[in-house]
Amino acid sequence: MTGIVLQSRLDSARLSGKALLLLGGKPLALRVMEALNQIPCDLRVLACPEDSFSSFAPLAAEAGFKIICGPKDDVLERYCIAIRRFSITRLIRATGDNPFVFTDAACAINAEAMALNADYSGYSGLPYGAGVESVNASSLLRAASETPSDFDREHVCPYLYAHPQTFRLHRPYAPLRWQGSEIRLTVDTQEDFDRADVLYAALKDEPRRYHGAVIINMYKKIFPPEEKSADSPLL
Repeated sequence: MTGIVLQSRLDSARLSGKALLLLGGKPLALRVMEALNQIPCDLRVLACPEDSFSSFAPLAAEAGFKIICGPKDDVLERYCIAIRRFSITRLIRATGDNPFVFTDAACAINAEAMALNADYSGYSGLPYGAGVESVNASSLLRAASETPSDFDREHVCPYLYAHPQTFRLHRPYAPLRWQGSEIRLTVDTQEDFDRADVLYAALKDEPRRYHGAVIINMYKKIFPPEEKSADSPLL
């Protein structure tokens, strides 16, 4: 059983209530789920804190996601709750900040992870906010039982990739068509959201709008990199 598990919450220190901000007329959280719906899997779950449940439940239902709630700061435990409740054996981890997930890249890294029976898989070199992680569910349960670290429990996967002697890791550099580490697609600040709103509007009529190369090309068209002048010092 492969399940997409999306973590999201309402409160944010840098952009309050961002999950409910309207991106193209619908809440950001729903737009993220719409993107994740393009990734084939057996089950989709939204994992939120208890204080977000009533706001997220109708959005999850609209997107066809199950919903569970758990500790606000122990995000790892939220994933474990989802694993146990739905008997998930492999999960695709996604976060609620990222409405421009490269769904073709997500399918590719998950297929690679399954072929290698990797405990943890994720591409390097993608734009910030474009990727997902593919994780062996039993390995994540083990991490939760072993780590006492608040950092590990908040960020979910660090215990896995901090112990390469214990877990089988697959962390390749992304294929060239998906590379763009200088590009920021996540939504963490008002500036991020304003940029996302422009990008979403430009992509909405693109039939392949969830594909990485299409998103990158549109981003570069709308937000071309600043050219350095000839007088700029070499760094």
